[in-house]
This record gives sequence, C-alpha cells and structure tokens, in this order.
Amino acid sequence: MSGSTKQIPSLQDAHVTGDALNRSMSVWHSFTLGFAVVSPVAGLYAIIGVQTVVAGGGWFAALAVCLVMQLLVATVYAELSSQFPIAGGAYKWARQLGGAIAGQYAGVIYICSTIAMVTTTAYTGGFWLAIFSGLPDDGGGTMVLWGALFLLLCTLLNLAPVSIFNLVIKLGVYAEVAGSFGVALLLFLFFRQHPFMELFQHMGTGTAPSEMAAFLAALAIAGWAFIGFDACSTTAEETHQPKRMVPRAIFMSLLVVGTVVLFNSAALILAFEHDTLRNSSHTSDPVTPLIASSIGDWFEKPFLAIVMTAFLACGASMVKYTSRIVYSMAREGNMPAVLSQVTASKIPRNAILFTVLLAGCGLIFGLNDDAVATIIAFGTGGLYAMFTFTTGFALFARLTGRWNPALGELKLGVWGLIINCLAFIWSLFELINIAWPRPYAISADAPWWQLWATPLVLSSILTITTLYILCKKWMQSK
Repeated sequence: MSGSTKQIPSLQDAHVTGDALNRSMSVWHSFTLGFAVVSPVAGLYAIIGVQTVVAGGGWFAALAVCLVMQLLVATVYAELSSQFPIAGGAYKWARQLGGAIAGQYAGVIYICSTIAMVTTTAYTGGFWLAIFSGLPDDGGGTMVLWGALFLLLCTLLNLAPVSIFNLVIKLGVYAEVAGSFGVALLLFLFFRQHPFMELFQHMGTGTAPSEMAAFLAALAIAGWAFIGFDACSTTAEETHQPKRMVPRAIFMSLLVVGTVVLFNSAALILAFEHDTLRNSSHTSDPVTPLIASSIGDWFEKPFLAIVMTAFLACGASMVKYTSRIVYSMAREGNMPAVLSQVTASKIPRNAILFTVLLAGCGLIFGLNDDAVATIIAFGTGGLYAMFTFTTGFALFARLTGRWNPALGELKLGVWGLIINCLAFIWSLFELINIAWPRPYAISADAPWWQLWATPLVLSSILTITTLYILCKKWMQSK
C-alpha cells in the first residue's frame, strides 16, 4: 500500500480511554464468557430436533463444515481484537473502519440480532426451567412467564458482583464439559450401536425435497451452534491485556465449543437408531428421554440440572454481551447517554436493564409459535449479517489501506488477506442460506412473512436506520 494512504485512527485518537469499565476479566474469564454464549448444550439441543426432521440424517458433516468456516470468521475477529480491543467489538470496528454512518448501521443490526438471541435463549431456557421444576409447560402464556422468570435470573446475575457472575459462568462451563461431554462419552463408549459411517448417512430422508436441499438446510441450521464467540470482543475493555488475551479467548471458545458439539452430536447419532432420533425430535425435549432410556431414569434429574445450569450461564452471558454493545453505542452518542452510565462498581446497569427490557418485550411473541420461529430465524440471520458486515468492511479497509493488520498483536501476513476473503464469502453465503425461504423447514402452510422473516426484518431495520440518519442530517443542516 502507498505510504500516503490514510490509516484509521488509533484507539486513543478515537477518544476512548476504556477507564469507565472495570478490567476484572482474565483470559480464562473471557474464554468462559465466549464459551457460555456459544454454549454446546444450548446450541446442539436447540438444533438437533430440527436437523433430524429436515435433513433426516448426515447433518454431522454440515456441523463440521460450519465450524471450519466459522473459524475463518473468528480469525478476522481475533485480528481486529488484537489491534482494537474495545467495548462493542464489531460495532466499534465498523465505526473505525467505515465511519460514523457505517457504525450506526452495524450497531443497530448488532443490537437487534443479539437482543433476539437473548429473547430466544430466555424462551428456551424458560422451557428447561419449567421441566426442571416439574411444573406445567403448556405453552403460550405459561411459557412466556417461565421465560420472564429465566430472564429475571439472568438480570440479577448481571447486576450482582462480578465474582458471583464469574462463578455462575464457571459452573456453566463445568456443567457443559463435565456433564454434557461426560454423558456423551458414556454414550460413545458403552452405548454405541452404529459404525462411524452412520454419521454421514440418511441425508435427504427428512422433509427436505433432495439431498442438496437437505445439506444446505443443515448448514443453515448448524449456523446457530457456532455464534457468540464475538462476545469476547465486546467485553475487551474489561479484559486484562486485551490485545493478546481477547484473540486467544475467541479461538479457545469456538474451538472448545466446536469440539464438544461435534463429539456430542456424534455420540447421540451413534448411540440411537435413526428412527428413534426422528421420532424423539418431534417432542419438545428430544434429548432427555433418550439419555434417560440408556443410562437410567435416575439420571434424568441430574441431567436436567446440568442443562439448566448451562442455559442460565448462556443467558446471563448473552445479556452481558448485548449490554456492552448498547453501552458502547450510547458512549458514542448513537443511543441515549443515560445508557452509557456505570455504577460505582463500574457495571453499565442502565444498559443491562435496557437490554433485558427489550428482550422481555420480545417474549410476548412467545404467545404465537410462528412469531417465536421468526425471532429465532432473525437472531441467527442477523448475526450472520453482522459477520458479513464486519468481514466485508475489514476486507475493504485492508485493501484500501485504511487498516494495517501488521500493527496488531496478531500478525498473519498474506494469510490474513486470504482468510479475510474466505470469511467474507462464507458469511455472505451463510446469510443468504439462512434467509432462504424453506417451507419444508417450518411448515407447509407457513405464512409468507414467516418464510421471508430474516430479509423482511433486516430490510425494515436498515430502512428505519436510513430514515433516522437522513432526518438527523436534515435537522443538523437547519
């Protein structure tokens, strides 16, 4: 690049000191946060039923492909984090690399997507909370109330002292690794019924009309299992030595989660008959009865406790993750300034309460199953839109000389450019793949707006943001 090409400003030039938040997180705490947000239990158990119904079988390969490609995206995030470790992560990078307007678009998409994820996690977490409590989970209003209770627990954890939050997240990680991974290990060692080729068979025997359609749908569904690693970057200002530690946490969280998800899915596929998996996938809880039938009914309650702890850690981490994006946008003047205020213990309480309030409003859609499916679809699609946005702007800035990755702690040389190109192509492909209307993945009589949920919601957000920006410019010019 030419020596006269203008570089983007440094963090100091951006008037961000990072002193407003407390640097209380080690690389281990950053890793556990990313691990809890991605959550092997929440990720795999949320998709296994849909995968089996839609693809039929063989979806293990789609999981593996999705993990490999997401590692490319994570590499770009790690590269950016090694140079710009700041609250808000991808929102702030978009502002740094593309300017204030690009940052506004990125921030709105990011916040809307992650709040949709918080709502989805609260709804599904409420379901597991109801099962664990042994009380009715009849759907509709009851499930909304359970989701609200789950969200309240997540809120209290975020407002509690940092040591309590870190303890719960740590317990969630232990529950995931020792519990779900341990259960999968038992299934794999003592209850395996099939050869390894079973992992790649039965593709196209579900509702998808062909093997290719089944594989593409499986890739789209698998996308949900490997999002959230970017949470490590949004809390960079709270991490010690973030330029070195945050990239490590990003890689560690996705690699460990990916390993656990792949092994757990393989264990479940190899331990049970294909028809058994298909039949159980039609129930609201496709996993617990299968494991209880193999290990024994006595294990059902401890297993539910493991899942509940994992979901609680996941939900609390998502609230923290999203609130830091809100805090960062408010600090930049793109949201009400009150959301950038912190408590004496340096917790952005107002941003946390704002996040929870919006996610709680989203729970109202739980009264309608179609609306819940729309929120889930948008939450995943919106985050892949953010991956596309971030990798795209990073590539543009790299090629135009506005960003010199060699100035960061993570130096990849020419491989950085190659990985960035592949990450952008994958993110764009997966975004289109997730947004593609598939009646066979939802229901044959699904309304048209549900089939087109992701592009409709995204386009609505972009339209409203554009009108806001234009109105703001018009008001300033008067």
